[in-house]
Amino acid sequence: MKYFKHFFKAIFYVLIATISMAIPLESMAQGATDITTSQGAAPHLSDLKMMDGVDISLLTCSPGNQVWSLYGHTAIRYTDRFNHIDLVINYGIFSFAQKNFILRFVFGRTDYQMGIEPFDEFCYEYESQGRTVIQQRLHLSREEKLKIRKAISDNYRPENRVYRYNFFYDNCTTRARDMLIDHLVDKQVDYHVNPQITTSYRNMVHQWNSNHRWARFGNDLLLGLESDFKTDYRQQQFLPDSLRADFAKAVVIEKSGKRYPLVDSTFEVVTPTEAVVQPDKGFWDYVNPWMVFAMLLVVTLVISVWELRREQTFWLFDTLLLTADGLSGLCLLAMVFSSHPTVQVNLQILLLNPLSIIFVYSVSRSAFKHQFNPYWKVLFICLMLFFVSLIFQHPAEGMVFVACCLMVRCYINYRLYNKKQTKIS
Repeated sequence: MKYFKHFFKAIFYVLIATISMAIPLESMAQGATDITTSQGAAPHLSDLKMMDGVDISLLTCSPGNQVWSLYGHTAIRYTDRFNHIDLVINYGIFSFAQKNFILRFVFGRTDYQMGIEPFDEFCYEYESQGRTVIQQRLHLSREEKLKIRKAISDNYRPENRVYRYNFFYDNCTTRARDMLIDHLVDKQVDYHVNPQITTSYRNMVHQWNSNHRWARFGNDLLLGLESDFKTDYRQQQFLPDSLRADFAKAVVIEKSGKRYPLVDSTFEVVTPTEAVVQPDKGFWDYVNPWMVFAMLLVVTLVISVWELRREQTFWLFDTLLLTADGLSGLCLLAMVFSSHPTVQVNLQILLLNPLSIIFVYSVSRSAFKHQFNPYWKVLFICLMLFFVSLIFQHPAEGMVFVACCLMVRCYINYRLYNKKQTKIS
């Protein structure tokens, strides 16, 4: 049980590095209170005239330097000048104190919740991190403001504020979008998108983690086939900056045919005045996955040449290689049971094969006896299928080098032992 505890922890940390859009406000999860109620009459506003003093805006926060903040963040600002209320509604709060949090996160059963905090505190948090916050004030009618106000109040009730989080389909950005757009009264929103321009979830995520090679590696390792499918404009709005860009060009169309911009005005509410001191780079900031796995291939080739000259395999190297391959395959196999749709079907399991951990003992025993093990043929077929799968799914950085390493080992074992057995027979 101790082994499996550390095993699932390892999966969790990779997931955090790849598919989490957590924000600094997660630390406030335990202390979130119903600010709307404490502010007075705001939750019970019914007079449409009072909405003249209300502004509702979309807030888009720039990415941070931490792994969990690479994709930015989205929130809603609610300002009531008559009642002196200025709040931020945030759907990105979670707590590590949740029971079985690691297992729940791994299998896509993590609960996030809605939180509300004063606007000043929100700005201070992002300014201290050197991150910009852009506000897009929306062009809304009195009735629409009141409907959104009521929906926020209802959503913040204890029984409603918690929701099942999904990075691509139901996150802090999509929740904010739905809260704002779904309460427009008898109107449609035209985002002026070009349907001919399409992209995949994987490519969109790459735009934000390209400078963080190991985070991107973990992302590509766990994301499966579905993440390479083409997406429409609404699916692409899971990213904060994508939603901001779509709102900027969106036009509201009334039943009468009247058209007007969704966004009334845009301005920066947080502009960092001082650069945040960057942490010192560690070893892994200078070593990327491509370098590591390319070096593994070089070592494999050197050992293989040495074995050909000795006409005997270095069975301990194969044991270590297949053990690492099999354990990694177990991680991908575990994702089959996840509720994250984009990780369930992952063709990289043909390379990082859980069968390797099952047959590693048999392979090592055969090599120790100078015999060829049939599993090398099975693995070779899986590797060939993996190369075919590259047509459909983008692999993690360096995985082609790993596949070449295993192909070389398949060939070396076949040449040294299978041919020898044929001669003897």
